[in-house]
Amino acid sequence: MEGTGHEECYIVVRGRARFTLDGEEVAAPAGTIVFVRDHEVRRGAVAEEADTVVFAVGGFPGKAFEVSAWESFFAAIPPTNEERWDEAIAIHEEGLREKPDHPAVLFNLARVEARAGRRLDALTHLQDAVRRDPTLAGRAVRTSDFAALRREPGFPAA
Repeated sequence: MEGTGHEECYIVVRGRARFTLDGEEVAAPAGTIVFVRDHEVRRGAVAEEADTVVFAVGGFPGKAFEVSAWESFFAAIPPTNEERWDEAIAIHEEGLREKPDHPAVLFNLARVEARAGRRLDALTHLQDAVRRDPTLAGRAVRTSDFAALRREPGFPAA
């Protein structure tokens, strides 16, 4: 994931994880705390044990906490992975009600709609997301979820 623009702290509660911070790997067994102060650091993590639990918090220094627009994305992972499309779409739609017109929420809603076969809804939400954040056009071209839409008129070009 690209830098998030905020500081983050991860606590490995159970299991073992591997963090990658600007290309440097950090082994993190249970009890490890990983603090990322530099908001430009590219970060990612993977669980190395099936029952791994990581508690993550983040925010912008000097600003009150605000729920991330990405929360609906995270909440929709289980139903998306299990192809329970109506449930996944409902979660993203709730995220859109909480963060109206947010490009990341629109983009992720479009991804799930595309996989559910709701091509027109997906294309409409994707176009709206790209209008609000033109960098999402490139991501749309690379995201396999949109494979069925790439030849549709109006599909964003990178």
